Amino acid sequence: MADILSDADKAVLLKLAREALEAAVHGQPAPPMDATALSPALKRTGCSFVTLTEGDNLRGCIGALHAVGPLYEDVCLHAAQAALEDYRFTSVVPAELPRLEIEISVLSEPLPLAYNQPDDLLHLLRPEVDGVVLQQGLRRATFLPQVWEDIPDPAQFLGRLCEKMGREPGLWRKTRLDVQTYQVEKFTEAEFRHPPQTAAPDR
Repeated sequence: MADILSDADKAVLLKLAREALEAAVHGQPAPPMDATALSPALKRTGCSFVTLTEGDNLRGCIGALHAVGPLYEDVCLHAAQAALEDYRFTSVVPAELPRLEIEISVLSEPLPLAYNQPDDLLHLLRPEVDGVVLQQGLRRATFLPQVWEDIPDPAQFLGRLCEKMGREPGLWRKTRLDVQTYQVEKFTEAEFRHPPQTAAPDR
């Protein structure tokens, strides 16, 4: 996915996400935002996932696959929801806030992936590039491209995604599922606290 956000845009989104996160955890409304001060890239329709981590541990992750409003609003909403509404975790409490790291993933529009046989998916999916959506009827689940770092084998990746969908891991081999892929532009608070160092010129 080609970058659509400048570093300044990313810094603003991370700041807004942090403010929305802290307000939600303290039971307060999100702080008011003057949208006229934002760049067009942040006001465009867009969708995101916001991931919270504590050390190496996931603490919450919520997002959307299809855009319904401005990107900056989408990020703020999901930052608050990741803290309070991820069913896999208890709600974040104020004492945790200093230890949490925020990662934002801005998604491209998911597109159908055409395939003939289940094993075709093993070659069509691009590890560490493609986010994947599996759907069967009303059941649907997705993994962000970052999940490939923990599950690099495509067969295992698909199996775990079937489990996330609430089905047996071998379902993707037995039944034709609707498959979509998307890409993300991701960035973290840590990247902006510790920007890459520019090498000193040779003397």
